[in-house]
Amino acid sequence: MTATPASTPDSASATNRPKRVLLAAPRGYCAGVDRAVIAVEKALEQYGAPIYVRHEIVHNKYVVQTLERKGAIFVDQATEVPPGNIVMFSAHGVAPTVHEEARQGRLATIDATCPLVTKVHKEAVRFANDDFDILLIGHEGHEEVIGTSGEAPDHIQLVDGPGDVAKIEVRDPSRVVWLSQTTLSVDETMETVDALKEKFPQLISPPSDDICYATQNRQIAIKELAGQAELVIVVGSKNSSNSIRMVEVAKQAGVPAAYLVDFASEIDEAWLEGVTSVGLSSGASVPDILVQEVLEWLSERGYADVEIVKTADESLTFSLPKELRNKDLRAEAAKLLEKAAVKE
Repeated sequence: MTATPASTPDSASATNRPKRVLLAAPRGYCAGVDRAVIAVEKALEQYGAPIYVRHEIVHNKYVVQTLERKGAIFVDQATEVPPGNIVMFSAHGVAPTVHEEARQGRLATIDATCPLVTKVHKEAVRFANDDFDILLIGHEGHEEVIGTSGEAPDHIQLVDGPGDVAKIEVRDPSRVVWLSQTTLSVDETMETVDALKEKFPQLISPPSDDICYATQNRQIAIKELAGQAELVIVVGSKNSSNSIRMVEVAKQAGVPAAYLVDFASEIDEAWLEGVTSVGLSSGASVPDILVQEVLEWLSERGYADVEIVKTADESLTFSLPKELRNKDLRAEAAKLLEKAAVKE
């Protein structure tokens, strides 16, 4: 299987072209996901199992299962973790109340929140301190939205798409700001912003774009694929917001069919009927091994020609959580238990 730069398709009919895969670049892990996954692995290496993780560290089934085999234990709430243990917070971020729950539960904590999500949290706190009404564009129930809303619950209203705008009311239309979940569709977010600006002409925008650079890059690449492919496959889990958005973007860009799969085994061969060009990408929580498995699956069915469709370079990296640097968290957790015992 050879990979070559993609060329502009000629005017020949699809039936005269050889079967090919158009492979998006960039794709897969973003800097925040890479940091979070490495943080769990590093914690297991430094402190041994178990390391508890509140919610899935990232929204990918394969990653979670792999870390579970190494000794990570995923829980829904910090209150489920036995006192004296270590709990890590996922890349999606948590509300201040969760930090307090961990403290009350005598737990040592590692905060693996993506720095780009932390930026949105800080913006929410700052605007709340200035007594602004904050309109948070995002999907109801998503962990990131819950965490951000928890930073300023008395000031934040959720706007789940343009359809929510009509019901939004604010105290002072001159003191309103919008923020957003980092993994949304760029186009849909701006549609919501435009609707908000029509209702609140003095609406203030965040000082910098809240939507993650990797989310934007992957959506741009998907649009490029959609213009050349008859079928787009996105590798990602069903609970991954950015992966779901990629499928939606592909369909909106005009590709005849687009599907989300966790693994190559989920691909239906019927999807390939009459298809010569398959676009392939993956969400920001997806390790590349899963993409390689899809490439192998497609190669076995005649799609051995792989052309790279490159739309951006990514070099951003984040340092590991500060709690993993020169700190003995097991000893810290033991001290928390000792203090609690003395008080009792």
